[in-house]
Order: sequence, then C-alpha cells, then structure tokens
Amino acid sequence: MTRAQRLPSYGLFAAMLAAAGLPIYIHAPKFYVDEYGLSLTALASVLFVLRLVDVVQDPLLGWLSEKTRSVRGAMVSIAVIILALSMWGLFAIVPPIPALWWFALTLGGLFSSFSFLTISFYAQGVAKADAMGAGHVRLATWRETGGLLGVCVAAITPTVLMGFMGRPFVGFALGFAVLCLAGWASMRKEWSAGKAENEAATPVGFAVVLKDPIARRLLTVALVNATPVAVSSTLFLFFVESRLDALGWEGPLLLLFFLSAAISAPLWGFMAQRVSPKTTLLAGMVLAVVTFAGALLLGSGDVALFAVVCIASGAALGADMTLLPALFARRLSKIAPNAGQAFGVWSFVTKFTLAFAAVALLPLLEQSGFVAGQIAQPDQALWVLSYLYAGVPCVLKLIAIFLLWRTNLTEDDAK
Repeated sequence: MTRAQRLPSYGLFAAMLAAAGLPIYIHAPKFYVDEYGLSLTALASVLFVLRLVDVVQDPLLGWLSEKTRSVRGAMVSIAVIILALSMWGLFAIVPPIPALWWFALTLGGLFSSFSFLTISFYAQGVAKADAMGAGHVRLATWRETGGLLGVCVAAITPTVLMGFMGRPFVGFALGFAVLCLAGWASMRKEWSAGKAENEAATPVGFAVVLKDPIARRLLTVALVNATPVAVSSTLFLFFVESRLDALGWEGPLLLLFFLSAAISAPLWGFMAQRVSPKTTLLAGMVLAVVTFAGALLLGSGDVALFAVVCIASGAALGADMTLLPALFARRLSKIAPNAGQAFGVWSFVTKFTLAFAAVALLPLLEQSGFVAGQIAQPDQALWVLSYLYAGVPCVLKLIAIFLLWRTNLTEDDAK
C-alpha cells in the first residue's frame, strides 16, 4: 500500500483516540458516582484541575513531539501503552487508594498520553495532506469519520455489555486495549514514512500560530463552537434518564447521535469541496441552533422527538468535527509546517471545553436540587437541566456563527 493510500489508517487511529476522549466524559463521572458514591462536584473539580495542568502540559507535549520527531514511532508506541493501561485502571481495577485519588491518577495518565498522541497525529496529518496536494478536507473526512465511529462504539459498548457481563466496563477496557493495538499497527509505517519530511522541517513554536490573525480567530471559533458539544455530552445521560424519563434508552439514543455524525461527515466533506468549507460549516452550525432550540421544549416521554434531535444534532457535529480542523490544518500548513506545538494549542482548546462543561454545569445542576440516580427530581432541577443541556449550546453556537462569519478566509485557506 502506498503512502497516498493509507488514509484508512488515519481513520482507525482516530477511532482509537476518539474512544479515549469524549466517552470518558460521558461514562466516567456516572460510573464513579454509581460504583463508589462520589459527588458530581468532587468529580468536576478533579476534571477541571487536570485541564488546568493541560494549560502548561499541552504546549510542552507539542514541543516534545517536535523534538522527538525522528523517533516519533517509538514515542507513539509508549504513549499508546500508557493510554491502554490508564483506561484499564480507570474502569477495570477496583481503586487500591481512595476512589477520588484513583480517578485523578488514572485520568491523568490517560489525558497526558491522549494529548501527546493527538498532537503527534494531527501534526503528521498536516504533512500528509500537503503531500497529497491540498488534501486537508479529504484527510479530515477520513480522520473525523473514523473518530466518530470510534465514539459510536465506545459510547454504546458498556450498555451492550451489560447484557453479557456483570462488570461491563471491564469488557469496555479490554476492547479498548485491542483497539489500541489495531490503531498502533495501522499507523506504524506512516510515522516512519513521514520521518524525512519532519526532520527537514523547522520547529515552530505556538507563539507563531497565536500571532497569526486567521489562526487565532479559528482557535477562538473552535473554543466557542466546541463548548456546546461538551455541554450536551456531559449532560446527555442525565437528560435522557431524568428529563425524558427514558431509563434504558440512553445507549440507543447516544448511538443514534454519534452514528448520525459519522454518516454525515463524508457528506459534509463532499459538500465542502463543491461549495466551500466555511459556508458548509456555517450551515451545520445553524442546524445545531435550530435543533437545540427544539430540545428545550421536550419533556417526559418525548423519546421519539428526542431521537430526531439526536439525528439532527449528530449531523451538525459531523460538520464541526470534519471542517473546522481541516480549516485550521490548512492554515497551519502555510504558517507552521511542522505543527507539533501548534496542535498542542488546538488540543488544549478542545479539551478545555469538556473540563469547563463539567466544572461549570455539574455543580450548578446539583445546586438546583438534582440528585444523580434519583427517580423523582424537583421541577426546578428538571428545568435547569433543560436550559443547561439545550439553552446554553444555542447561545454559544450563535456566538460561534458570528465569529466564523466574520473570519476572512481566502480561497487558499479553504482548500
């Protein structure tokens, strides 16, 4: 297989990373509440502290990725091992120390390895897309479709395994280890294939990226635009279980959401190559606003209507995850060809939104009288849950639409 034909490898590796990313915020807090009785506020505090560490860590990991690019394959191998072991410790091992400290320790290892792998992976993608000849949207379509399929599998696996195993999250951790092995094997030759190009490139600090007005604006758009996804993902299980009174539907609806995103991603990519990535992305963002506005009106028993919300909001997510990273990568190829440190900033922005959602919303939900796992919830708590799940994303998406609309992208930036 020639290097130009290895795009499916990017999809599989992205699936591995995605399975370690967003689902952790969906499953881990609820798992530690149900299994070990930890409070939502305590878990949110740990998540936020870990993300504060990322403020320093991600740019440093970007620097490390650049400095070790000649042995990037070996560094990636080590990081994949740490990622798999951290996931096993988080879900499959009964905490040998206080559960909150174990939660922090295992997530710390998972987040650090995830960051290094994400930075190295996206930096490699910039060189790959340039070698293909303005192939950023095409590569992003493969990468983000694979990532979304990875999220689908990771999101639904624990629910499916409940019917076969007494400890479904042990099976989840084991399956993730197998996925890590497959993802590592698929990209093994790609790291070495890009070595000569990487060695010839000049290291570029993230300050160069922050000084570029277009890259800076795209980072701002990413920060604002990703937060609604973080908000809805953090509150998804609580919304289905308590607001819709649809206990047992969490898994199917979550799968429907991410499956819609995965199916729509290639369609958004196809549309972007024929219209423009910016116009196509704006259309997806408008779809998200309309969808979340409709979700505000839902209540007990509205499972069928919420399924429509999942399909539409999932499709909007497909546009976000495919086109915005492609626009950023294309800009980086012009201002910072060796993009390790640059993607350290991108990685931090993406993860910060998830931490913000946890630390800002979970305590607020708890203060409204909401009790996780309780069948009957106060009316006030349910309304707060609805406004946090659907209202906050609407406002943030409108801000992101305005920022992107005001971003002056040249034709070359949009390829």
